[in-house]
Amino acid sequence: MVTGAGSGIGQAVALCFAERGACVRLLDIDEKAVESVASEVSTNGGNARAFGCDVTLRLNVNSAFQKIAEERHIDILVNNAGISHIGNLQNTSEEDFDRVFSVNVKGMYNCMCAAVPYMMSNGGGIILNMASIAGTVGLADRFAYSMSKGAVVAMTYSVAKDYLAHNIRCNCISPARVHTPFVDGYLRRNYPGREKEMFEKLEKSQPIGRMARPDEIADLALYLCSDEASFITGSDYPIDGGFFNLRG
Repeated sequence: MVTGAGSGIGQAVALCFAERGACVRLLDIDEKAVESVASEVSTNGGNARAFGCDVTLRLNVNSAFQKIAEERHIDILVNNAGISHIGNLQNTSEEDFDRVFSVNVKGMYNCMCAAVPYMMSNGGGIILNMASIAGTVGLADRFAYSMSKGAVVAMTYSVAKDYLAHNIRCNCISPARVHTPFVDGYLRRNYPGREKEMFEKLEKSQPIGRMARPDEIADLALYLCSDEASFITGSDYPIDGGFFNLRG
């Protein structure tokens, strides 16, 4: 199961899992977008179904998970739904802070709460949360976003510890900048006519010299949710093009 599957990393994860023979169930608040991803998966021979779901609403999440559980076991949850925000402490409004928290933190909480009982009854499962380097390193003008991703890392560790005895593994991935439609939209809105210049600037801020591709994040997600990673739990995996260790 992949939340936030309507675009970007979530779409790449869904396609990657389906290509390896997994039956994927896709959740997103944008029903049109997630139906399009499910159709793409099916066209390529995969098994996918789409569900409209607002992860901030517990009843909405529980209903979607129940529908999925009625037809098949819930073995894997990739918690990818999230939103970004630009601003420091003083220019982040209370409304924006609450909005980011509601999706990025409460949304993941709601989905894990819904998934864990099914996993326990099935003898185990895997949870993979999408965090960010912003959760563990200081980035300018990312106050609310960094807060939310730091919480994701902490929740990952806590869930991994508490459910060891239930054979539930829980890890998270912390990407640096990834070239998604969000990046292109951000540049169009904020730097009209200078998109190419600013895109190159963002790429060069990564030590490796470029942003990640969504499929590169998806490949790591696939590994961490596979049997090959059966000894891995309670870990935060940076996939950052050298950002943590090679800057300066």
